[in-house]
Amino acid sequence: MHKLLIIEDEIETRDALCHYFPWNELGFEVVGQYDNGRQALEYIKTDPPEVVFSDIKMPVMNGIELAEELFQMKCRSKVIFLSGYADFEFAKQAMVYGVKDYILKPAKYKELIEVFSRIKKELEATDSEQSSGRKADRNEIREYNYDEEVISTIKQYIEVHFKVATLYEAATLVRMNPSYLSHFFKQKTGQNFSQFLLNVRMEKAATQLMDVQHKIYDVSENVGYSNPKNFTRTFKNHFGKTPMEFRKGTEHEN
Repeated sequence: MHKLLIIEDEIETRDALCHYFPWNELGFEVVGQYDNGRQALEYIKTDPPEVVFSDIKMPVMNGIELAEELFQMKCRSKVIFLSGYADFEFAKQAMVYGVKDYILKPAKYKELIEVFSRIKKELEATDSEQSSGRKADRNEIREYNYDEEVISTIKQYIEVHFKVATLYEAATLVRMNPSYLSHFFKQKTGQNFSQFLLNVRMEKAATQLMDVQHKIYDVSENVGYSNPKNFTRTFKNHFGKTPMEFRKGTEHEN
């Protein structure tokens, strides 16, 4: 089992993460939980876990400050951020300190599975490198980590800026040629950049449509479609229902 430390000042969120998510099935053991970065830092100094899952905005010491302390300590714990603040500036600042990923609240079950499954693979790869000591393995791990960081950065960018995200801006962010990035993203994820962006936009739209206070034309604008007709056509192609049909279906279920 890989040791996992959870830091979250919201009690309900912390309890849900600690007690209702199947960490053991993913190969992780929650060895501690704290409500601020200062308490967590004291624990990490004596018994560093393999993974630190931390909220960003917390009292006493926030997540960014904690990540900076761990970076200065050259701590090998992998840090993953959880935050309700959809501001990509946080993610970019976090990357300076080697933060591995950035998950927005409310954390989706599927996203938690994907992120921590990937982290587990990285931990296992590192363990393999340490046991074998072969230079080839070390190079493969470094390449794997770099590729994963690029893909993670792009996905975070899309998750936050889905309304206006472009391939050109994503390429600028990771310092790649747009054409190369398009090929790279497809190779690593099995999806085109545009298809991944479309999927995120449609999921965001579906979530907003569940709230009847959101007018359909507002939802269209919110996810990057200035023309509601184009939005309706795209939504129907994606879900097999028009936005209105989707909304009526969710109202019936509730």
